[in-house]
Amino acid sequence: MTDLKIVASLVTLAIVTAVISSCANEYPYQSYYPTVAYPQVPAAPVPTAPVPTTPVPAAQIPAAPQRVAMLARHLPAPVAEDSAKMMGAMQSEQRLRLALHLPLRNQAGLAQFLRDLYDPHSAQFHKYLSVAEFTDRYGPTREDYGAVVAWATAQGLTVTAQPSNRRFVAAEGTVDTINRSFDININYYKHPTESRAFYSPNREPTTVGLNVPLLQVTGLNDYVLPRPLLRHLATVNPTGSGPAGEFLPSDMRAAYYGNGPLTGAGQTIGIFSFDGYLASDVQLYYSSTGMSSSVPISNVLVDGFSGACTSVSAPTSSTCDDGEQVLDIVNAIGMAPGITQILFYEGSSNTEILNQMAVDNAAKVLSSSWAWNPADAASDDPIFQEFAAQGQSFVTASGDEGAFNGSTYAFPGVDPYITVVGGTVLTTTGPGGAWSAETAWPESGGGFVSGTPIPSWQQLPGVITDANQGSSESRNAPDVAAEANFDNPTVINGSFVTGYGGTSFAAPRWAGFLALVNQQAVAMGRGTVGFINPALYALGTSAAYSSALHDVTSGSNPPTTGAGSGFNAAPGYDLVTGWGSPNGAALIDQLAGTAQTSPGAPAAAALGPSAAYPRVFMYPKNGQSEAQQATDQRDCAQWAAAQVPSGSPGSDSAFLRAMAACGEARGYSVH
Repeated sequence: MTDLKIVASLVTLAIVTAVISSCANEYPYQSYYPTVAYPQVPAAPVPTAPVPTTPVPAAQIPAAPQRVAMLARHLPAPVAEDSAKMMGAMQSEQRLRLALHLPLRNQAGLAQFLRDLYDPHSAQFHKYLSVAEFTDRYGPTREDYGAVVAWATAQGLTVTAQPSNRRFVAAEGTVDTINRSFDININYYKHPTESRAFYSPNREPTTVGLNVPLLQVTGLNDYVLPRPLLRHLATVNPTGSGPAGEFLPSDMRAAYYGNGPLTGAGQTIGIFSFDGYLASDVQLYYSSTGMSSSVPISNVLVDGFSGACTSVSAPTSSTCDDGEQVLDIVNAIGMAPGITQILFYEGSSNTEILNQMAVDNAAKVLSSSWAWNPADAASDDPIFQEFAAQGQSFVTASGDEGAFNGSTYAFPGVDPYITVVGGTVLTTTGPGGAWSAETAWPESGGGFVSGTPIPSWQQLPGVITDANQGSSESRNAPDVAAEANFDNPTVINGSFVTGYGGTSFAAPRWAGFLALVNQQAVAMGRGTVGFINPALYALGTSAAYSSALHDVTSGSNPPTTGAGSGFNAAPGYDLVTGWGSPNGAALIDQLAGTAQTSPGAPAAAALGPSAAYPRVFMYPKNGQSEAQQATDQRDCAQWAAAQVPSGSPGSDSAFLRAMAACGEARGYSVH
């Protein structure tokens, strides 16, 4: 398959065109949304008054108020095409929660900054921004933001949240107020492919009296319901250490990392979720598998979310369905059992959950195993850019229905600022054993979507080949992969269940692995690794690739429904498993650097002129911040290097003794 055309229901994607590969001069959504010129939409007709007998000079006739369109589109394709059957108007007194999104400022400058931020040869390499710095440079101005708040209030909407990065104004109001505010009628329509009704405006929303352009208003339709990316099929893998030979999180750590000292100490992982979970189900997982964990799990309820466990993808059911939430938690912890905490973000709006992750900026690794409405792409992508600017890694599951087409694509699987994780079938040497072999999982999501430009790191020679049939124009997915076969347990509403699989499992496993990477990077004095794709693709096209990742070269991903024949796994990069699965310490060393090598600033700056000293890890014992750890690591390394000249007899052991003395004096365990 040489091309993928997403059906009209998904053509509302608004992935930014100013990707790391190019610095567009125009606003990044211009090529995708032709309304960026802010067209003036005439107001609705009003009854005409009697024609005066005496002509009125044209200069004295007041101009009709002009309605201004937004930058991104809002209507689901069936409504835009007038093919959806209307079932009636939504009740005028019903209340909806919305978010009024403002566009980023200085998009071209942000694109350049992100290129420099992830260029190892740039002086800006890994010099991440704080939330306040990002907002001051690229967020809406205070004046523009205040104007939107004032306008929403004047319309009768209730402002419910004003995030510190000024990304959007959260508001709620009755349908009657919303209809009047945006000159729309919110109706119910018969869904063309599902046995339910959905609500949507009857036309694109516009504003009057607001001099600030709005990017988008999210919350105006529920055409696409969020869904977790896990599936069930009775099968058994005999090499796992769980019940019936199924894989446990400890098996994944053994296979993909081994028995090394890294545990994710000092790191926090954030998990994205549209639903709550039962804490008792997490404990049931551990008691049923013989595993245990003391990692704290802190729930972050976004914009008034209750935290109740329901069934998001089945809106008529209130039965708790937390299999996804439980597996996300235990698999992230299983790979990195020593992390500081899990921050579990729960909410009903994807943009608001993502933005809370950004403004908190507490978790440097973020994981999602959900798919949601691609119409929100225009509002989500600026948040993904903020993650990258702040040094936060966001990994997402690629989907469980094979190659992308109009029926199988799982958003946000082709955004250029996130790492997309596909699935594999793993074989180990036995329970708790090492990696043995790996093939592509047949349901692994992968492919490309027209209209989402290819980033620079996928344009490196050797990435797109005849063998992998990737696109030379669009962003390809996935980027990496991990075990996703139907050989995993989870817990659902008090029941321990087996036979589950999906890229839902692969994403938190990679999140845990990146916590290990960050632990080593911080211990080396280099801070977290942030958005890994530029480094990952440079590694994939280098001689070090074969030792750093498991290249999966067999298997394919034919779509489970819809058009297309899928893609084949191939040597190097492919659209089933990306670059493959992690190969332990070798990949960690490549991404985080060691005492001898660095992904960015030369190690000699920290360890002396030759940097020829053994690798040293400093693990905080007193809760030191990442910034403090970096300072202490650098100071100790410089002091230790000055004690023993490199290359002298016994210099390695002397250097280690000096590092141990310095580190322990500052409250670290040194190895």
